[in-house]
Amino acid sequence: MPSLVYVLGVGMTPVAEHWEISLRELALQAMRQAMADAGGIRPQALYVANTLSPILSGQTHLGALLADFAGFEGIEAVTVEAAGASGGMAFRQACLALEAGGAETAMVVGVEKVTDGVGSGLDAALSTWSDADYEAVHGLTATSQAALVMRRYLHEHGAPPDALAGFSITAHGNAVANPNAMFRRAITLEEYQQAGMLSDPVNLYDAAPLADGAAAILLGASSVARLPARPSVRVLSTAASTSRMAVHDQDDPLSLPAAASSAEGALAQAGIARDQVDLFEIHDSFSIYAALALEAAGYAQRGQGWQLARDGAIAREGSIPVLTFGGSKARGEVGGATGVYQVAEVALQLQGRGEVNQIPGARLGMAQCLGGAGATAATTILGVVDGEA
Repeated sequence: MPSLVYVLGVGMTPVAEHWEISLRELALQAMRQAMADAGGIRPQALYVANTLSPILSGQTHLGALLADFAGFEGIEAVTVEAAGASGGMAFRQACLALEAGGAETAMVVGVEKVTDGVGSGLDAALSTWSDADYEAVHGLTATSQAALVMRRYLHEHGAPPDALAGFSITAHGNAVANPNAMFRRAITLEEYQQAGMLSDPVNLYDAAPLADGAAAILLGASSVARLPARPSVRVLSTAASTSRMAVHDQDDPLSLPAAASSAEGALAQAGIARDQVDLFEIHDSFSIYAALALEAAGYAQRGQGWQLARDGAIAREGSIPVLTFGGSKARGEVGGATGVYQVAEVALQLQGRGEVNQIPGARLGMAQCLGGAGATAATTILGVVDGEA
């Protein structure tokens, strides 16, 4: 029988332009926070989520590098890369190892240091998340790719130009009280409507800012002691899926089949219905993907995801709260580390540590991160364990 996996501790650095801090130092800060949060427990294995370091920092072999720098000499350590889904995939690998009995404790750390590259170098690095032969070589960027999808979405569903504003407004409102967020200022509908265009119809508030950051989660099997003063949060399920990588190869560019498959798989594995989920951390690297993710997970019909944002359903008091600490749009987009931030934020909500952003009575939380334009999706569901303190 697989071992049960629990969240023992979490740690996150502020998302910002950390010019003076190296990648390894960022990761160490998050790992030390997670260990302190877990009462000093150390990991027996390390799973690193990163996607841009080989290009921007000239550094591969991050597993060994970070294990050495953190003083975890001799432990198993490996890097997991799946573009923006790297964090969720690394978390899943750590959980599978613990469930199989390969270790009793494991650290997942997601880290990105994008300020190691600027200008065209950064753009070139980001283009590696798309199909190099058929997309990147023609100059397609992540922003222009999102713009193509968003334009088609607005046209096909007859949605107004500001249809997706609710996602940005919600994200920025929730980031105000998040000390780790890059932009801690609420925005209005008027500000969204007046924002400059990046790639029509994607405006400044539709695109998340890419920045530096690290998040870490210390996981433990049921044999490892948990802090008695804190609700026990268990990993109920992890699931991952892929779909066609290039947007032009997809049967329907306005669907996210990998996101749908991984969400359905996670819900089935956890044995819960989607309406039992108290919060859903979606990957809003661009607001169009937030709408599509809600539709893929079954919270809205095709073409109606934007209505959830407009009607207030995604607010803290709504039927399916999302982006509860600001999401990628206001917390900041951290590439391969995104999924680790998301799961850490869900854990804080379930432990009642969301402070101003707390979802009252939250007991089940889901997180999903996407790689590229949804070619990879990783979904995690956490739950508060009844009868444990």
